[in-house]
Amino acid sequence: MESVADVLGRLDLLEREVHLRNRAAIALIAAALLISLVLGVGFVVTHRIYDLRGAAMRPVDPLSDAQSRQQVLEPARQFVAAGLQSPSASYLLMSCTNDEEPLYQGSVYLNFDVPSITETPAYFRRIAAAMTARGWHEGLAPNRHPGGRTLAKDGVTAVYYRSPDIQDRGVLEINGECRNMTDHSLDTIGFVDVTEQLGGKN
Repeated sequence: MESVADVLGRLDLLEREVHLRNRAAIALIAAALLISLVLGVGFVVTHRIYDLRGAAMRPVDPLSDAQSRQQVLEPARQFVAAGLQSPSASYLLMSCTNDEEPLYQGSVYLNFDVPSITETPAYFRRIAAAMTARGWHEGLAPNRHPGGRTLAKDGVTAVYYRSPDIQDRGVLEINGECRNMTDHSLDTIGFVDVTEQLGGKN
């Protein structure tokens, strides 16, 4: 038969064990609340920064529709003058966002003749040399278009490569700056043919 001292000792141990379990539970709850608080604050701060950043990204010197068009049409003419054969091109004022709202940028999509696959690299190098002589700077090759070239000047980017869809044709994509603030979200006009404005031999 246990003595009173043994019983009291066992009760003391049980009380300590319960106390420790309670402390562990409290610590777990506190940690969970702290994590929730941190995540909540992070969510608010992140969206606040995003809102501020969106306002800050508005261009100081916006472009009109005509300026956005000219910003990419003039480079297209330069590429044609550099030796693109049988060019045809379309123009589009394209939204820089995912919801078709401002800001917008001018874009030209141009097709042109290319030589055989084995001769294309040398041909593309000649185009790049002609454009760098005009002040363009060559960048990294486009990842999705092996053998293609990327050039940039004054905020305008040009990428050209062999067409994966049309035999013996190349593609030139020219994208202007996202500086057009005019709302075109309700526009129904898509690509506009600008081949006549390139000044090359068609």
